[in-house]
Amino acid sequence: MTSVTFARNCEVLVHAETTTHMDIVREKAAELKRQDREDAFFLVDLGDVIKRYQNWQTQLPRAELFYAVKCNDDPAMLKLLDSLGSGFDCASKAEMEQILNMGVRPSRIAYSNPIKQNSYIRFASQVNVDLMAFDNQDELVKIQRAHPNARLVMRILPPTSGKVYHPFGEKFGCYLHEVTPLLTKARKLGLTVVGVSFHCGSGVAEGGAFRGAIAAAATAFQEGKALGFDFDLLDLGGGFPSDLATFEKVAGMANEALDEYFPASGKVRIIGEPGRYMAEAAFTATPCVIAKRQICTTLGGGDREKEGESRTSFAYYVNDGVFGSFSCVLVDNAHPGIKARLVGTPVDPTEYPSVVYGHTMDGQDRIINDVMLPELQIGDVINFINMGAYSTTGSTSFNGMPRPLMFYHCCASLWDQLSLETTN
Repeated sequence: MTSVTFARNCEVLVHAETTTHMDIVREKAAELKRQDREDAFFLVDLGDVIKRYQNWQTQLPRAELFYAVKCNDDPAMLKLLDSLGSGFDCASKAEMEQILNMGVRPSRIAYSNPIKQNSYIRFASQVNVDLMAFDNQDELVKIQRAHPNARLVMRILPPTSGKVYHPFGEKFGCYLHEVTPLLTKARKLGLTVVGVSFHCGSGVAEGGAFRGAIAAAATAFQEGKALGFDFDLLDLGGGFPSDLATFEKVAGMANEALDEYFPASGKVRIIGEPGRYMAEAAFTATPCVIAKRQICTTLGGGDREKEGESRTSFAYYVNDGVFGSFSCVLVDNAHPGIKARLVGTPVDPTEYPSVVYGHTMDGQDRIINDVMLPELQIGDVINFINMGAYSTTGSTSFNGMPRPLMFYHCCASLWDQLSLETTN
């Protein structure tokens, strides 16, 4: 194994194909223990990001990838995506600055937030980021004043169809009956509208959601054509699931709908803005048990056979929490209990009802509630998988608590392939 420097002095461990992610988790945990340190840490598999980028190109060959920075803005992952040729979906001035400071061309940035403050629109104009979304007339007026040369994408509200982990409801997107009035307003203001976008919601579980949205976008294209607009861009938005089997099914239905409503012969440029799909599985979080409390309760109530018996349960406290990396529990409705695994072997495999709290002094800082775990000891570490989506970006230093360490790794075959691609 060798270490290479990548992206703001991030050290990447490059290793053999046979070395697993969990092997490195154990190695890092042991290394910290030898140093008498209890730091929580993330381990990031950059190889997983590379494979998912390649899989996107295979499964959705017509859609250019514009990664949604809001999902996870880790600098090493962003630099990797830049090296692979990804575009970037930004939601704010700060995100645009972060991407531009990496040397990314403004043409590879989509300012996809349909609700923007005036100073951010002016900033986009100053740095030549011209592709941006809108979904209402007031936004058009703001853009006309601050960035009249913008290339606009009208965001529509897609029909509700299929299972979606987090629907956006009516917060974003115009109804189809609003398309003609909005385009008429854009024409009066002298603005350039180049296409249509939508977002099916975060974590789409069925391809029907994309099929319905693509069909609605085709209707919006027809209305634009009737008004004299020459649309040439369709933005599929985000919502692509991280589970690869589900993603393949969703992509398959999206491809069928694209071929039906936007055949390749029409030469419409298609982009997509995945976040969760790219980032979720690459990150695991590993906090340390820093305190524990044994709870003995006497059973009673309706069960006469068990009345009077005692039950043992445990409360554990780890050095990360919902105001830190586990913010996904609050903002993304995540359930990390189903993703937890003890790093090491328990003294006794007997499991007890358990709760896992974070390390702040807030009562809401609860990571897992009512989960069966073997008795853990202070100093044990727990690894949580699939922690890359809406975790680090929502992290704070509440109560003065530090953010976890970051470690990166990639198998040599993928890293060497990356080097080839970036030097050509």
